[in-house]
Parts: sequence; structure tokens; C-alpha cells
Amino acid sequence: MKRCIKCVETDTRPTTYFDDNGVCRPCLNQSHEVVADVDWAFRDTQLEEIISWGKAHAGSGYDCIIGVSGGKDSTRQALHAREIGLNPLLVSCTYPPEQTTNLGADNLSNLIELGFDTIVTSPAPGTSKDLMLNCFKTYGNLFNASELALYASLPIVAIAYKIPLILLGENPGLTFGTDAGSNDYNGNAMKHMNTLQGGNPHRFKTPEMTDKDLYWYRYPSDENMEKADLRIVYLGYFMPDFEEFTNAKIAIAHGLKVRTGEDAKPENIGGTGVNTALDDDFVIVNQMLKYMKFGFGKATQEAGVAIRSGLISREEGMKIVNDYDGKCHPKYIQRLANYLKISVEDFWKIAESYRNKDLFTQTNGNWKLRKELCI
Repeated sequence: MKRCIKCVETDTRPTTYFDDNGVCRPCLNQSHEVVADVDWAFRDTQLEEIISWGKAHAGSGYDCIIGVSGGKDSTRQALHAREIGLNPLLVSCTYPPEQTTNLGADNLSNLIELGFDTIVTSPAPGTSKDLMLNCFKTYGNLFNASELALYASLPIVAIAYKIPLILLGENPGLTFGTDAGSNDYNGNAMKHMNTLQGGNPHRFKTPEMTDKDLYWYRYPSDENMEKADLRIVYLGYFMPDFEEFTNAKIAIAHGLKVRTGEDAKPENIGGTGVNTALDDDFVIVNQMLKYMKFGFGKATQEAGVAIRSGLISREEGMKIVNDYDGKCHPKYIQRLANYLKISVEDFWKIAESYRNKDLFTQTNGNWKLRKELCI
């Protein structure tokens, strides 16, 4: 494993890219030279065309669809869409009630109360739980299936309501270095990202599940998306300050609640961010699993963004990574085990089967990232 020489990103992230000098894709995309060359006036022209297209093709009174959780990014997107003259229909694909935090429910309610029409989709809790357990056992990832539902719900609703313009936030290829199918605002190919793999949920299903059970997890076919003339756009591409710190500041000013107390301590949640993943605590466990598999987790991602935003130095970022990456309070693991109806012992058996032994060494029963990977 190697780290970017400018930030703390690792080359173990699936589909990432480092140049010959050891610089990661996000740093290359957000370098001073690249940012200085951005023609924002041209992007404004592109956005104006998209807005006009959305209004002209809207079939049910709404100009676009925005997927929301009520968190900082989706709150910012919804507010900005309204500011630029769009009438959005918000679509929230929620977790089952057992999984959703009170904080998440409050924040979604807050966003709706800001004056937006919203459709809430909620895949059956039993199916969601069975898929999560199967994904954990098969892939070492709790959220493979739920991520698919999160994104697939948008084109499903867009086709049903004849609203062909779908707005997303950031292009993950530009921000995190994943392969998102484009390096601009076009999100139509996103269903072919590494984690979505074409939008087909069959690899996640259990023998007892039917195709009907997987309705909200299945992306419409490319043919149906083309027939509906869907246009998926990364709105953040047109916003110079669309990043988590600015988004959080604006969302908090509009009522967003963030993590506090024990749920905000970096040694408990594996990072310093108190304004991310507010609607679910199992993501903290999943970030720990990612750390075990790839050698990076929540703290690495947060520190990388902060370094590229000029808020901290690389040295400060590495301290955050070494202090907090992969940390997860046992209470979150216990809650997950209770939710999935497995023992904590069984959880650890599955989790440890995915640990990358090439990246970690064990001393007195404790696993630590190899020293040469901590600089």
C-alpha cells in the first residue's frame, strides 16, 4: 500500500489512480493549476442549458429529482436547486426504522419543513436486513445492497413521475478518486461504478428472495433509461464551494443537527467528522471493515478532503489517520449484531476473515497497520 505524497489517500481504494509521481486522482483534479483553469462562466452556461432542459421536459410539475437523506450535502443541493430556479421533487430512500437514528429522522424532517415536496421510499425491513447480512458474509461490506437501493430509487421514481432530470451532489471520481464513469457533470454511467456494478441486485439475493423483493434495488435497464430520456447530473460540478465543510456550515444554518457527546468522539466513530453519516450508526462499523480490508477508513477520507481544502497539513492529516482510522466503539458492533440477529463473536469471525494480513501485523493479540504504512 502506498499513500499519496500530497494527501493521505491510499492506492488500495478500488479503481483509484496515482500518477507516476505518486499523486492521487483527487489531488490531481483539485490542484491549484487545474482549479485555476476552470472556466466557471462556461460551466454556468452549461448549467443554464441543463435547467432549461429540465423545465422543458418535466412531465408532472417538478423540474428535477434530488435524492436526499436530510444530511449536509443533500440539504445544500436542495437549497441550491431552488436558488437557481428549479422546483425539485426530493426522493429519500430511508433505512428501516430499527436502523435509522433519531438524528437522521430529525434532519429529514427539517429538510422537508424547509418547504420541499418529498417522496419517501422504504424497502421492506426484512429484505433489507437479510440483504445486509448476506452482503456482510459474502463481501465484507454491510451496504452493498442498500447503496444500490439508494441510487436506483431515483431513476425508478423519475420514470414513474416523468421527471427526467436527476441531480446528484459531487462526482465521486473527482472527489474521492473512484471510477464514476466521467470526469465532469454527466452521471448517466454511475450505475457502472465499482460498488453498483451495473445496477443488478441478483448477486446480493438469498435463495428465499424473489425478483419482486428486489424491486427497489434494481436499476432500470439502459434501454428504459434511454427511452425515458433520463439525464443524471452532478450539481456539485457547477458549484466552486461544494465540499463537506461549506455544505455543513450552510446546512447547520438551516437547521441540520450533528453528532454530539459520545457519538461525536473520534475514537468512537473512527474520524473527526461530526456532520457525516448522521442517519445511521452501522456505517461506523462498515468503515472499520473497510479499514480492515483496504487499510483506510473514515479518517483517511476526511483527512484527505481537509488537506485538499487547505484546512490542515499532510502531517496533521496523518496524525488524524494514525490516531483514529478504523476505530469503532463496541456499542455500534453490539447494536449491529442485535439487528442482524447474530452474536458479537460471529460478527468478529466474519470480519476477521476479510482482514488484509499483508497490511496489518499482530502484537499481543492486537492488529495494527504496518509502521511503514503510517507515514
